[in-house]
Amino acid sequence: MTYRLCVIPGDGVGREVIPCAVEALQRALPGLVTVEADAGWDCFQRTGNPLPEATVAKIAECGAALFGAVSSPSKKVEGYRSPIIQMRQRFDLYANLRPTKGLEIGGYRPVAAPSISDPQSSSGRPAVDLLIVRENTQGLYAGRERMQGEEAIAERVITRAASERIARVAFALARERARRHVTIVHKANILPITDGVFRDAVRAVGAAYPDVTIGEMLVDTAAMMLASRPAEFDVIVTTNLFGDILSDVASVWGGGMGVAPALNLGDGVAIAEPVHGSAPDIAGKGIANPCGAILSAALLARHYWQLPDVANRIEQAVYGAIESGVRTPDLGGQATTRDVTAEVMQRI
Repeated sequence: MTYRLCVIPGDGVGREVIPCAVEALQRALPGLVTVEADAGWDCFQRTGNPLPEATVAKIAECGAALFGAVSSPSKKVEGYRSPIIQMRQRFDLYANLRPTKGLEIGGYRPVAAPSISDPQSSSGRPAVDLLIVRENTQGLYAGRERMQGEEAIAERVITRAASERIARVAFALARERARRHVTIVHKANILPITDGVFRDAVRAVGAAYPDVTIGEMLVDTAAMMLASRPAEFDVIVTTNLFGDILSDVASVWGGGMGVAPALNLGDGVAIAEPVHGSAPDIAGKGIANPCGAILSAALLARHYWQLPDVANRIEQAVYGAIESGVRTPDLGGQATTRDVTAEVMQRI
């Protein structure tokens, strides 16, 4: 079988880490065919379009894409809209998967006080292994913003159908995990209509998965728990903005933003992306952490191409490299982007 990948480096450090991820994926999956494409703020400045139709066509042709980063302006720029949000909506990439696996790096990150119920690592720290499943097309990211006189209004869009389909993804993935537990995160006490629809739809879907236990938590409590007791969680399912924020909080336990992977998954197309952004402060210095991009490529192998052995090899190589001490400065090391990539390649 031929596996095709649309490669979109994007802006800033995306142009440095995405080639590393492609190398690692090609090492683990010989014969991978890559197709280059363009998108992002730099693309917009050159062409007037942040997501050219030629790029959309290449994504559709390949089915799988690896996107680097985007430098979005903080103020509205006429004609510009984030290309990754456009991709999610045009290809109906309704599920965003954000896993976090705990890393034990001495002196790097805070250590939560374990509870009696927490699974323990060999060091006595909580063994963090969680997955955030985020609805990816609606909520406050639906793009419905407008001015009404002196009022700036954003509409939060939640539908039962979208809530049900993200719930099916969450419960199906939870069924494959050891703990088989889903936590529904919402704010229905303050947003009873929109979050009420989401919570009730997810619970209704969960009834079809009797082997998966269900809990629920308000988003502010979930943020506190992720910051202090992350081992309490297995799979979290939540709405778009909440999932975006909570997954960044959770990333602290997996080595920070430089190690955090993500996958935008639809029924026929998947786009993987590291979540660290374009990082203009370090772009061009050769010290960007490639691990998030490489682990994102592994998510493509696992969830789109259904190649768990390939994904396992890549993931084990990345975590092995980090634990061996080959780390970029964001993890307290002195290795360059290429140093880390070389170590990962050798381990694959």
